[in-house]
Amino acid sequence: MALSLAGADFPPHWCPLESAVHPRVRQVERRAEAWIRDSGMCASEEERAWAVATHSTDFYARFAPDAADDERLLATSLWVYWGFAFDDARCDSGPLSSRPAQFNALAGRIQRAVEAPGADLDGERFAAPLQDIVRRFRALGTPSQVRRFAHAHRAWLSGAAWQIGNQAVGRMPGPDEYLAMRLLASGGEPTFAMLELATGQEVPDGEMQRPAVRALTEMAVLVAALDNDRHSLRKEAERDLADQNVFTVLMQHRSLSLPEAVEEAVRLRDRVLLRFLRLHDRVRPGASAALGTYLQGLRYGMRGNAEWGLRVPRYLSLGRVPDAMDDDLPVRWAEEPADTSPYAPAGLPAVAWWWDEDLA
Repeated sequence: MALSLAGADFPPHWCPLESAVHPRVRQVERRAEAWIRDSGMCASEEERAWAVATHSTDFYARFAPDAADDERLLATSLWVYWGFAFDDARCDSGPLSSRPAQFNALAGRIQRAVEAPGADLDGERFAAPLQDIVRRFRALGTPSQVRRFAHAHRAWLSGAAWQIGNQAVGRMPGPDEYLAMRLLASGGEPTFAMLELATGQEVPDGEMQRPAVRALTEMAVLVAALDNDRHSLRKEAERDLADQNVFTVLMQHRSLSLPEAVEEAVRLRDRVLLRFLRLHDRVRPGASAALGTYLQGLRYGMRGNAEWGLRVPRYLSLGRVPDAMDDDLPVRWAEEPADTSPYAPAGLPAVAWWWDEDLA
């Protein structure tokens, strides 16, 4: 839908979480840029420039500032570069962005590239680079860690297919469905699943499968996803790609103006983050060392995603050629949440369970 940003006032992010970045981010970033050049996943110099401009090493160095070594940070940041490039070429605006049957066929083949290192993908340019990344994961991680990533990767592709299906028929999901879809389509599942691969610490299944830990993971994914809806809105509006995001969903289904939708979306996002903080403080004291590292990674990830998104050329550059990243761009933070309610938001049963008091 065509969208004018006139009158929209975005308040500062509320994010009272720790900020950190891996000390060798620049050295690893140079290696990642060389890999992108040689990977074959970019069909043109313009695509390569935009892939590099995601600064995905900076992104993941904020999720995993305590990554055990350069190889782990490199491998995990390579998947983020790959994911952005695949999303741009095959999901958001590529030829398959409104052709769900064709996208589903491709998604099945891409997922097989994750699960079968020797699978023949008939020349699909994103397949071999993905297989290289997952080979690195297998060399660095445990079978359980790689399996968790593969499961999360499948979830992401299913969410992308869901979104593309809506786009194909011009269907705008309602707020509850949108949040359920966004938890998958945002790519947050595989991004957070890589925390174990980056740190080298494996969370025992009994802890990772706890409902409270699952709720914390989903809340972290949604906070980052809603922040990304905000980060990308200006660029999507400029390119007439602002179709399914939290603002257009609220405008259509709750008959809100854009400024009203911004206010509602910020309140929802802050309420979820506040619930994360309260539940985190109940879970963290009894967590194992590995789970504690994972939970800290969720915190780092939400803060790092916000910091990265406010500075990265992927969202700020509007021309055909991305601008340079401005590491010194000032960022303002809100001192208080826009919504302090301790209760689940009404009319959103897909996420209401995060507020259950018996989560354990």
